[in-house]
Amino acid sequence: MKMTKLMIGLVCLTIPYAVSAKSLSLDSALEGALAALQSCEKSGYKVSVAVVDMNGNKKVVLKGDGSTIHTKDTSYRKAYTLVTLGPVFKLKNGSEVADLVAKSPSKDAFLTVPNITPLSGSVGIFIDDEMVAAIGVGGAPGGAKDQECAQVGANKIMDKKL
Repeated sequence: MKMTKLMIGLVCLTIPYAVSAKSLSLDSALEGALAALQSCEKSGYKVSVAVVDMNGNKKVVLKGDGSTIHTKDTSYRKAYTLVTLGPVFKLKNGSEVADLVAKSPSKDAFLTVPNITPLSGSVGIFIDDEMVAAIGVGGAPGGAKDQECAQVGANKIMDKKL
């Protein structure tokens, strides 16, 4: 078991975590990202979608036609935030991250960490109850709508019984 240190404000926590050999294939990531993008497009939303692996790497980024420039960054940051905080705090989506940070006495400290964006709009991708990636969506009118599209993409991947 490895240990990681998480700095929140002036408090440093040492948190144990297990390293896994499970990962998400590029084909599956692309399929899920496309499903999320198409789901939002059917509702008239111009979005970008990112799939991020557990190392914080961009597996896939799709910038939808007509989506604004910042959406590619917010979709990545929402997914990155979930893979960063999700396993530590047992969170499955961006709404849970947003709730955790909003209630934290160190909420301002979270916002100083690069790429941490505690907003709705991301969903974890799980293999055997273990998060292997997250999908983030940015650009719909509100994080709840982003998250609905992200859920469609995550379901497309997880329904394949990886």
